[in-house]
Amino acid sequence: MIVDLNLQHKTVIVIGGGNEAQKRINSLLKQGCEIIVISNSVNSQINKLVKEKKVKLKKQKIQDTKFISKFKPNMIITTTNDKNLNQKIIDSAKKSKIIAYSSDNPEDSDFSNPAIIDFENMIQIAIFTGGRSPAMSKKIRIQSEKIFKNIITKEDIAQIKIQKIARKLAKESIHTQTQRREYLHGIMTDNEIEHLIKDGQLKKAERRIITILRDWK
Repeated sequence: MIVDLNLQHKTVIVIGGGNEAQKRINSLLKQGCEIIVISNSVNSQINKLVKEKKVKLKKQKIQDTKFISKFKPNMIITTTNDKNLNQKIIDSAKKSKIIAYSSDNPEDSDFSNPAIIDFENMIQIAIFTGGRSPAMSKKIRIQSEKIFKNIITKEDIAQIKIQKIARKLAKESIHTQTQRREYLHGIMTDNEIEHLIKDGQLKKAERRIITILRDWK
């Protein structure tokens, strides 16, 4: 089962400062969470993120799991080269009911990292082998990305943006889920909105969804 975790305002600790840690950090940057990197050294790209205040750095060598009780994170990702230490971190995290992932042991982790095809952080398509072959996930992602770029249009992305606004307005004004669903379907199939989106007139499209909502009431 593939799930999308809501990490908004959560604390995630990444153990390690190399390329593997950097990959995991990059996947977290758009999640709205606090990222704390614990390592005695970090690569230049992670160091840049620290300077930009996108992540926090606790410069120390991890030799035990005491940091868990100190920081009380919601998630731990460990990327060290020490397999025994990684296992200790996973085991301690599980005892504390903290979601944990080890880059060298996805089978014993609480989740796996699929290869993601991302379109403006609006549409995400996951290629997932259940941790059996990350290399094949990456290969298939590259092959699939070329196909999906011809399927998913800029109008689709714009419609999602319009739907997000319409959904927020509908929650405030339409009291039943069935009616909200009908309203949102009407927005998606409205010819005028479709033409406005194709012409790149998103502000006019936004005004149109407000008009439809007013008439709906």
